[in-house]
Amino acid sequence: MDKYELVVKPSVQKDVRGIPPKDLRRILERMEALRDEPRPANGVKLSGQEAYRIRQGNYRIIYELDDTKRIVTIAKIGHRREVYRK
Repeated sequence: MDKYELVVKPSVQKDVRGIPPKDLRRILERMEALRDEPRPANGVKLSGQEAYRIRQGNYRIIYELDDTKRIVTIAKIGHRREVYRK
């Protein structure tokens, strides 16, 4: 099976500032795993949006899928209490 391309929105760079290095390393590993399995068992489709989320500790990774182009776009990363706020 072909891997998905991983695209990170520029705004995510601002999202990861302040995340402790230990947590950030795990988040990056989880993002890389999306290349092989874009719909992991612990992933959840967000209601009212065409986006999914996966958990990594207290952080959430919000991403969008384009199955026709085989692209996973990381839209947002944040702490669980803040990530869903606009």
